[in-house]
Amino acid sequence: MALSAGTHLGPYEIIALLGAGGMGEVYRARDPRLQRDVALKILPDVFADDRERLARFQREAQVLASLSHPNIGHIYGLEETDSIRALVLELIEGPTLADRLARGPIQLAEALVIARQVADALDAAHEHGVIHRDLKPANIKVRDDGTVKVLDFGLAKLTQASGLGPPGPELTASPTMSAAFTGAGVILGTAAYMAPEQARGRSVDKRADIWAFGCVLFEMLTGRHAFDGADATEMIAAVVRADPDWAVLPANIPPRLRALLKRCLEKEPRERLRDIGDVRFELDAATVPVPVSAAAPRGFGSRHARPLAAVAFVSAVALAFVTGYIVRTDTPPAAPVQFSFPLPPGHALISGPVISRDGRRIAYVTSDGNAPQRLYVRELEELEAREIPGTDGAREPFFSPDGRWIAFFARGRLFKVDNEGGAPVALADAISPIGGTWGEDDTLVFTPTWNGGLYHISASGGQPELLIRPDPKLEYAYVWCGFRKFWPLDSRNSGAFSRKAGQLS
Repeated sequence: MALSAGTHLGPYEIIALLGAGGMGEVYRARDPRLQRDVALKILPDVFADDRERLARFQREAQVLASLSHPNIGHIYGLEETDSIRALVLELIEGPTLADRLARGPIQLAEALVIARQVADALDAAHEHGVIHRDLKPANIKVRDDGTVKVLDFGLAKLTQASGLGPPGPELTASPTMSAAFTGAGVILGTAAYMAPEQARGRSVDKRADIWAFGCVLFEMLTGRHAFDGADATEMIAAVVRADPDWAVLPANIPPRLRALLKRCLEKEPRERLRDIGDVRFELDAATVPVPVSAAAPRGFGSRHARPLAAVAFVSAVALAFVTGYIVRTDTPPAAPVQFSFPLPPGHALISGPVISRDGRRIAYVTSDGNAPQRLYVRELEELEAREIPGTDGAREPFFSPDGRWIAFFARGRLFKVDNEGGAPVALADAISPIGGTWGEDDTLVFTPTWNGGLYHISASGGQPELLIRPDPKLEYAYVWCGFRKFWPLDSRNSGAFSRKAGQLS
């Protein structure tokens, strides 16, 4: 039963129909109590007596309530009035990724930003024992500020780790293979994005989401399905037997990103990447390269030593030891000092190292691929590094001017932590950050989202304030490239940088 504008479902006033699909109708509605608009997802009348559909609807509510992440759409509650059941959801403005792809492929830099946020959302879901099973562009929204939201967990599979009761049945007989191919007896999922094991009706795990992620990333870069066909049957045949047309990938795709796509789209699950966290690391490594001058800027030394020649550490990720060089200019110039420091056994370097401005300590992020990545600090006079508690998911650390505090990004936020002890303090949201710096005036300058501009915030907290936005006609984003500079990324060429870069003081 379609609801007309002006009717009420409980306290919610219907404004307009936003869309409809196999799992329900979605309406824009107004909550007069909180003076905000919400999205109401209503179970169609035809399923009112379908126990399986009702159970899945209830389970979607429980799944969303268990997930709290800036890249996953939130749920506010359940509403049931006159036999109408509805999920009360966050209203997310902006087009779906499918709408965006209808205009053609997406430039590399923007595609990487979107992919990174989708990977973050899946990582959060998998950590809570939730497998999406229907990841596709139509279930991904991109807000005007660049924030990506993964939606529609109606087909999610729960593992024991979810804490929502025992895992449910595989439910291989229903919904959304495609708009033209629904009904009893079809395989759960959407044909163009389902993994081969899913297409065969076999049990799936989180690697099915990694396959779907690979399909979405391929489509963003090429504007084409990785596996296509005239109908769902042909699509499934391609998923099971065919390979993507790798030749259609743009020429500027980094080799590491090509390799990542192939690892995501391995037909045999045992050969596929096992964890979406690995995908995130590879996306970070495949980020559009930043040009760094071969010669350091004038005055580069203890005050400007934070970036610490990133090139010297690229090959160190797989090593047990990392070697670095420091140049100090508080005394007459001298030969670089070489030093080495061990990583924890089995760990790889994820982010950093960075060096404090007095040259006395370094900070870096490592992970063994199983436990969450964490922040470590080492005094150069000491032999061992210290793990900083409470820094799960840390990345891109940077020091305060006095070297006592370390700022870092994790779990969609900007934090600071006293490296002499104490819990991390959240300062601001940072959905898809690409670096920051801590000024002498105790102000942090950072990029909370790729194309959202530069913001600054006091180290004592408060509301972040906008400093500058990229010129939409010439630039796409401001990218941290070391030496205390942000460079505006030229929107006309995803691999080139504008010459209008300026130094921040």
